[in-house]
Amino acid sequence: MPKMKSSRTLAKRIKVTGTGKIKVKRAYMGHFAPRKTRKQRKHLAKPAYVHKTDMKRISDMICK
Repeated sequence: MPKMKSSRTLAKRIKVTGTGKIKVKRAYMGHFAPRKTRKQRKHLAKPAYVHKTDMKRISDMICK
């Protein structure tokens, strides 16, 4: 059976940390940023981690 190919679009958008968590960029910052509050922009700039219920699905997509 051939090797599984990883989803290249997903692989460019995530990073696997040393402890095995998957770090992603938060949504809602690519558009209409000036009309969001400073507090909202500051919190959206911080990285987010994938929920544990989605870990298996996403790690299968990146073949890890």
